[in-house]
Amino acid sequence: MTYPVILNFDQSVGEINHANMIDVTHWQDDIRFGCSVKKFREFARSLQQLLPENHGTVLMGSGDYHHISLLLIERLNKQYSVDNPIQVIIFDNHPDNMRYLFGIHCGSWVSYVASLPFVSHVHVLGITSNDIGIAHFWENRWKPLYHKKLTYWSLNVNVLWAKKIGLDHAFRHSATPDELIASFLSEQYHNTQPIYLSIDKDVLSEEVIHTNWDQGTLQTYHILDTITSIKQRIIGSDITGELSIWQSLNRFKRFLSSLDKQPTISPANLSNWQQEQHLLNLILLKALK
Repeated sequence: MTYPVILNFDQSVGEINHANMIDVTHWQDDIRFGCSVKKFREFARSLQQLLPENHGTVLMGSGDYHHISLLLIERLNKQYSVDNPIQVIIFDNHPDNMRYLFGIHCGSWVSYVASLPFVSHVHVLGITSNDIGIAHFWENRWKPLYHKKLTYWSLNVNVLWAKKIGLDHAFRHSATPDELIASFLSEQYHNTQPIYLSIDKDVLSEEVIHTNWDQGTLQTYHILDTITSIKQRIIGSDITGELSIWQSLNRFKRFLSSLDKQPTISPANLSNWQQEQHLLNLILLKALK
């Protein structure tokens, strides 16, 4: 039996029975939100020593650490190849495929995953962010989209521009969350490739949970229904999107973070909202078990 792993960057993940808690709090300011490629690879070497060879779902704290999913997926290169590939399915309110000139960050890691030889395709489900709207289209990394390695599944955002530049195949827009999940699962019905599943809880409506980022419109059952449908194919998973308060020691990081206009979190709400997060984690972990 494998047990969950908590990468404790920001002390935002509650106590989980039998979970392997790995203290990486000393990496928080270096890795959170974004870092240089050199620093990222330095952390990768450290993580390689810390993680057990076999483990369950990894919980990483705030969505500011979603780029750590890349390191978890890269670890699968010993078991999978071009001839025996996997798919990566990501629940996220953002594409995480944006251009970033200063290394890698939580909004730029998906293109790196799509470039891995043993990854046949990446699907990002539940995007409502204007990151894929016409005003920000140039900020997206187009290569994985044009090469049919990446698909955006979106709601409530105008993506008609994609058709005009030959990218309509990479943009699947739905009118409702139910329609989006049904369409995705229908497409997956006959697929047998193994799946790595990454869940950023900012894909969920604020009626369900609160996170550090602007949020989507999915309900918990959309994620649970997807897990049920693909569970036999899941070979690895992670959960992020916890709620935490952070002020970087690095002035440049503080500036970049401010540009993303993350919502202000009241300390009075923090404890209650983190408890809601904890209960949701237990539900997701039970479904993934």
